[in-house]
Amino acid sequence: MDHKDELIRMQNELIRTMTENNLKRMTDDFWGSTASNLDDLQKELEARTAEIGKERTADSSKALREENKTEEAVAEPQNKEQKQEQEPPETIEDLKAELEGYVGLTHIKEEVQDLINLVTVYQMRRQHNLPVSDLSLHMVFSGNPGTGKTMIARLMARIYKTLGILEGGQLIEVDRSALVAGYVGQTATKTMEVLEKAKGGVLFIDEAYTLSRGAENDFGQEAIDTMLKYMEDHRDEIVVIVAGYVELMEEFVHSNPGLESRFNRFMHFPDYTGDELMEIFQMRCDKNCYTLSDEAKVEVQNYLADVSQSHKTFGNGRGVRNLFEKILVEQANRLAVAETITRESLMEVTLEDVQKVLKPEEQK
Repeated sequence: MDHKDELIRMQNELIRTMTENNLKRMTDDFWGSTASNLDDLQKELEARTAEIGKERTADSSKALREENKTEEAVAEPQNKEQKQEQEPPETIEDLKAELEGYVGLTHIKEEVQDLINLVTVYQMRRQHNLPVSDLSLHMVFSGNPGTGKTMIARLMARIYKTLGILEGGQLIEVDRSALVAGYVGQTATKTMEVLEKAKGGVLFIDEAYTLSRGAENDFGQEAIDTMLKYMEDHRDEIVVIVAGYVELMEEFVHSNPGLESRFNRFMHFPDYTGDELMEIFQMRCDKNCYTLSDEAKVEVQNYLADVSQSHKTFGNGRGVRNLFEKILVEQANRLAVAETITRESLMEVTLEDVQKVLKPEEQK
């Protein structure tokens, strides 16, 4: 029974009771007063009516809240779409300018520019219904760690999207562990999941040579076979970039005829020079609002010139980042016990900060 039916029932009950009480009053005139439950019923009806009113108000408020939630849920993706529409898409000129802003990589910049020109003309021929040959954009990046391979791979994904070659433009970065499983049949499934995520963008496989250097029962070859088939079936929907050390990547590509036919574009990333490493370090300081004292700058510059010419394992750009972060730790340790700290002192990196990292034995 709903609220309306219950009110009608109570009203009918009141009318019946009033009729009975009218008869009782006539009897009371002759036989004396008798108790009447009319007032009680009237109070019950009023109380129940008020209660039903509150319930209806609560139900209405709940319904309104649910409606608002639904409207917000519908509006949220629309707002995201509007925000995306408001953000102007990247232009190829912007991406070229970003490329030129990278430290070093002179030969890589030239190769990327050549590739941009090739793809641009390729797209123009397609628009004019002219015949085009198959364009293989899969690449091999070779070089030591920290030489900018991942950075350029991210940029290439954005370039391909801007030029209309790839729809999504995302970069999915993986290594052997993300592709190879430990049991028969699992590797193909695992590799396929990664490929699907990269569809519409670039799949970047770091240390790709590890896929072909396993034991006889290793499943790396299964990952390679799965990848090659997917590249053939979705040739216009994905670009694969494999990366690693120079000699090992040559060995990897030549280990399989399928790899040789699909990866015919090589880019070698040389180690950074001492001056380039110092430029990277200075850029990190400028970006994070740190200033090097003259003595500290000379100390860092001499160190980077030394490691760039020696066979020490430094890590190129990655090594610069690690050095920068270690120096900031020493600066923080010094400031933690300082009597006064100013804005300038928070920004300054001193010779003491640098030497505690580069010459710790002399600071003891």
